[in-house]
This record gives sequence, C-alpha cells and structure tokens, in this order.
Amino acid sequence: MLDDFQDAALRSADWSPLEDRVDVVTFRDHIAGEDELAERLAGFDIVVTLRERVPFPGTLLDRLPRLKLLVASGMRNSAIDLAAAERNGVTVCGTASSSTPPVELTWALLLGLARNLVTENGALRTGGPWQSTVGADLHGRRLGVLGLGRIGGRVAQIGLAFGMRVSAWSQNLSQERADEVGVERAPSLEDLLSGSDFLTVHLKLSDRTRGLLGPAELALLKPTAYLVNTSRAAIVDQKALLAALHEGRIAGAGLDVFDIEPLPADHPMRTAPRLLATPHLGYVTQDNYATYYRQAVEDIQAYLAGEPVRRLG
Repeated sequence: MLDDFQDAALRSADWSPLEDRVDVVTFRDHIAGEDELAERLAGFDIVVTLRERVPFPGTLLDRLPRLKLLVASGMRNSAIDLAAAERNGVTVCGTASSSTPPVELTWALLLGLARNLVTENGALRTGGPWQSTVGADLHGRRLGVLGLGRIGGRVAQIGLAFGMRVSAWSQNLSQERADEVGVERAPSLEDLLSGSDFLTVHLKLSDRTRGLLGPAELALLKPTAYLVNTSRAAIVDQKALLAALHEGRIAGAGLDVFDIEPLPADHPMRTAPRLLATPHLGYVTQDNYATYYRQAVEDIQAYLAGEPVRRLG
C-alpha cells in the first residue's frame, strides 16, 4: 500500500479476511521516480494506491511483471495507463469516494483566507498584536465557481447559504444545470474572473482545462479577490500564480494541490506570501479512508476469487 503517510490504512478497515492469503506491507514514505518505484514494487502481486498520487505509466507497468492487481481509490484515475495495464495482464479496480471532504476543505481554505485565521492565531499564541488584520466579508460578495459538477455544485450551494451572489462557468455548463443549483451562469470565463470576489476551481484536468488560468486570466482578477484551488494544480499556471501572489495582484490564494507532490523543501510555494496551503488533504478524512480501504479489501477478495469488481477501463 502506497503513500500511507498517517499509518492509517490498516486502522481504517478490517483486513482480517485477507490474512491467510495476503501479506500486507505499507509504505509511509512517498516513492518518487520510476526507477525507485520499479525497484521497490518488484516483489508485489497487488498494489493499492491513493487517488492519482503515484503515476503508473506503461513504462513502469512494463517493469513490474509480477504485478497482477492494481487498486486505486476513486473510480476515475488519469495517472494509470489502463491500456498498458491490460497489455501486461494487470487488473485495475477502484473504490467509491465521497464529494463531501473536498467541499468542506474548500470552505475551510476560503474562510481561513477571508478572516486571516492563520495570521491572527499565530499572533494570539505567540504574544503578537491583538487584531492586526481586517477580514473580508462573504455576505453580498460574488463567489465564482469554475466547474459546477458534483463538488462545485455543493460549494455553490454553501455560498448561497452565506448570502453570497454565486456565478458559475465551465465550457460545458448549461443553463439547466445552473438553474438546478440556483446560481447565475456567467456568460464567459472573462466575466466570471473579473466579477468574482472569491474564485474556486472545481474542474477535471484535461487537455482543455490544463493551464486554463494563465497570466492573462489571472490578471482579470480583482486585487481584492481570493483564489481557491482544491481540484488540480495544472489548471492554474503555477508560475503566473506565484507572480500574482508576490506582486500583490490578488489578495490571496488557498491551495490544496501542487505541481509536485509532496512539495520539495525548497519549492517556492512553501514561502509564497498571501498563501494558505494544505498538503493535498481534500480526500483525507476518516470516513473516506474507511470507504477506500474497506473497498480495497473487497476488491482484493473478489480478484482472488476470480471475479474482479469495480474494474476501471
């Protein structure tokens, strides 16, 4: 089991149904690089990976002749070359996942930014100044939601509960979907960006969305606007975002996703101003982990019985 950073995998589900047939090994460190992955995974028949944290391209799968089952959390995974898996005789299975945790974390970041919680908490605990910032209001402000799918729709509804004016845009957003959620359908991406006081990203990563928010698009944001991204880092041009933060062209950003994960110690995002960041915690909750690992056990049981379930591809 890969990336078990919190040593939570064995505590999150009952693995006893497999104890007579499977020896379970967990890796608490992140294995970076194809050569190291090929070396450390060479002796395993089954691998459990979380979300899209570890890429499994064809070149890696070709180097793992013993691998027979790859279980990934979630039912969609762009980091696994499914055609190469099939070519190598590797069955790929998924698990269910909940949209609730990333919705909640989105609002944790947004509220933390708006009320300067990290700055004020740090000052209070270290004897710093009593009240050094002035928070941004949510009520009456415009929330721009980039992507109104399952997660974006729930984020939008919470914005409405805060009394915000909520607008949404995506390349495929229909008026019917906007009406269903109860929000305004922005006529264009430019309108959404220029009019938003808070902008939150909830798009799938694809050729159309990669780099969607580049230097020109970020320049449309108000200097008082906040950007939150709990979706995929590559949707936002990282160099352009860093420049906007350093130059004060936006009020701040809340990020849970990065171009390199885990972030290297010297990565510029670690020291960027006006940034509230978390280490990709969007799906890291007790209930979600319980679902992931319980269904991983089920996937392994079904595979060993010759009847794989929740197959991907």
